[in-house]
Amino acid sequence: MSKKWAVKRLTVNLTSSEVEKLENYCALTGRPATDVIRELIRSLLADSKEASDVANNNQEKNATVAA
Repeated sequence: MSKKWAVKRLTVNLTSSEVEKLENYCALTGRPATDVIRELIRSLLADSKEASDVANNNQEKNATVAA
């Protein structure tokens, strides 16, 4: 049996406020938290050029603050 994609379990620590927001959103949309979190992760910068630009900007800001 061939799997199209492998599933890995991830534990995330959230504040009670974050949990409440997630639970409220899931209740309003009727979607499980797993689906909501997956969608949010997939919406992260997917374009490697765009992600690289953001990383470079963050490094420049950190270097300026450290100086």
